[in-house]
Amino acid sequence: MQPKGLEKLGVRNIGKVIYNPDYATLAEDEKVRGECRFSDNGTAMVDTGEFTGRSPKDKYFVDQPPSNEHIAWGSVNQPITPEVYEELRQIAMEQLSGKDLYIIDAFAGASPSSRKAIRFVTEIAWQAHFIENMFIMPTEEELEHFEPDFVLYNACKATNPKFKEHGLNSEVFVAFNIEKNEAIIGGTWYGGEIKKGIFTMMNYWLPLEGKLSMHCSANIGKEGDVCLFFGLSGTGKTTLSTDPNRRLIGDDEHGWDDEGVFNFEGGCYAKVINLDAESEPEIYNAIRPGALLENVVADEAGRVDYSDASKTENTRVSYPIEHIDNHECTLMGGHPKNIIFLTADAFGVLPPVSKLTKEQAMYYFLSGYTAKVAGTERGITEPVATFSACFGEAFLPLHPTVYAELLGKKIEEHDVNVYLVNTGWTGGPYGVGKRMSIKDTRACINGILNGSINDAEFETLPVFNLQIPKTLEGVADNTVLNPRNTWEDKVAYDEQLRKLAAMFIENFRRYTEGSDRFDYSAAGPRL
Repeated sequence: MQPKGLEKLGVRNIGKVIYNPDYATLAEDEKVRGECRFSDNGTAMVDTGEFTGRSPKDKYFVDQPPSNEHIAWGSVNQPITPEVYEELRQIAMEQLSGKDLYIIDAFAGASPSSRKAIRFVTEIAWQAHFIENMFIMPTEEELEHFEPDFVLYNACKATNPKFKEHGLNSEVFVAFNIEKNEAIIGGTWYGGEIKKGIFTMMNYWLPLEGKLSMHCSANIGKEGDVCLFFGLSGTGKTTLSTDPNRRLIGDDEHGWDDEGVFNFEGGCYAKVINLDAESEPEIYNAIRPGALLENVVADEAGRVDYSDASKTENTRVSYPIEHIDNHECTLMGGHPKNIIFLTADAFGVLPPVSKLTKEQAMYYFLSGYTAKVAGTERGITEPVATFSACFGEAFLPLHPTVYAELLGKKIEEHDVNVYLVNTGWTGGPYGVGKRMSIKDTRACINGILNGSINDAEFETLPVFNLQIPKTLEGVADNTVLNPRNTWEDKVAYDEQLRKLAAMFIENFRRYTEGSDRFDYSAAGPRL
């Protein structure tokens, strides 16, 4: 089978077309072309070159109607003119012309009523491999009728020598033309640009259709109850959503339409730095032929040293979700029963679990808070607060309040319980207290999932006005549920509480100043 509509691509003199190849073909091509080494268990390993992470300063949208009326312009979504885009496109087309090309037709979105048909064009075998790992591959019957809604051209070998003249940040470009239903990548080989490029477009399309797009993981229980886990890096999103008693719907990107929750992807893209079989057996066992390791260090025999960060801390593996034994085959579930916002509060202020009202849910969703540890160099132990709107600000082409309002509407419509779970520090801030035990965090999650938390007596955390249970089954010492109880110096806790509250208030001003359309600041901390 060959793809239809090649003449529409704008690529000249295409050589051989390798269309939706199987993994055996890709592995052979990766070997013959010298693109990949293979580990001792037969997993492909690639180095992505200079770029081992995304290049957010090089992402652009064409500034043209009608999409420019919807895009939230700023440092995340930067404008370029149609003329500059056409020059970049020409650079990409020149690079891809006269080459053998991999063309992958796949779906983004498991829900038939919400999915988008995406065509990917690349000259690199391992990128085709990455795409097939990460997206939903059509059946032969679906391919016969496949009409792409959007085309992504990856011309990673091409760079833009005129970037200064064009007013761009570097010779790298990741550019979206919404009206032409296409995007182009140049200058960066990093696989995550492909994944997050399509996620960005799903974050544009779906909310305009009244559907919520989400940067979260999701799982489903034996009774069909769906739970969503939102959280920035380091909060435990992947670990806590992987549960032997619940099927994984997906680990990163989801939509929520009239039928329920659905995965955007057909695979997982997990960090593997310091990975070991005991702490994360599901991910460890998913690394086998068909998976693709990025930027790991391996010896001559192909033995991978997951602790080696000499290439990057952001070592990764992509694999089809079928590599996780306990996954939901349909990649879909009903409307969520529970939503969990994860934070790793290194200030030691927030409780391990608190129940949120709908208004608080919208506030904490927009805040997207966690705190990163600054490190111990020269005695620096002060945590750094991080706020990322909707727990994924880097991928939101629309204003964050669009997503928050959709979330609030769906919470109300489907009577969803929402919780804030702190996987960070207790008994003091980083450097004084200790990290919340995984056992206590699991007990909080279990209390949410089995509903026993609703039987608890609650008390109110001052300033933040959060409702926290006084007791919870499975928590070793219930005093940990109120963070103030765990601090020896209560005055220091009160000061730290007010300090963090002020950070929340300052961050939320961007949603309230100059606009009365969206103001849920009353649901946040009050000083």
